[in-house]
Amino acid sequence: MSHTRESLAIGTRVERTFAVDDDVVGLFGAASYDHNPLHFDEAYAATTIFGGRIAHGMLTAAFISAVLGNDLPGPGTVYLGQTLRFRAPVRVGDQVRVVVELAAMDEKGRATLTTSAFVGELLVVDGEARVLAPQVGRPTGPVS
Repeated sequence: MSHTRESLAIGTRVERTFAVDDDVVGLFGAASYDHNPLHFDEAYAATTIFGGRIAHGMLTAAFISAVLGNDLPGPGTVYLGQTLRFRAPVRVGDQVRVVVELAAMDEKGRATLTTSAFVGELLVVDGEARVLAPQVGRPTGPVS
């Protein structure tokens, strides 16, 4: 489901779950050029405070971005900013549930959304996103 600024209401909420597996971590590492052994080398990661490999924190942030761009508000959304607080690690094999809720919007379509990510009931990331919501009648798909 996607929304335009004309159809949004305070309190609108979307949840989506993302699987974190070796392929996703590998692809994110390749795209971001982040090859930290904490994400890829089990022997090294076992010696850290985490006791094993963890996913990139920004991978979870990318899941938040996916919800903003695909669901709430949806296609045509322009990201203006994001605060993030990393509360707990995400590990390979985890399912990350992202929750986004519209908290405020001004007359120009600038929206503030609360953003949270959970593994089970454990909060792993929270923050706030600022976006420009799409307008009715504006192209939202790829330009040909």
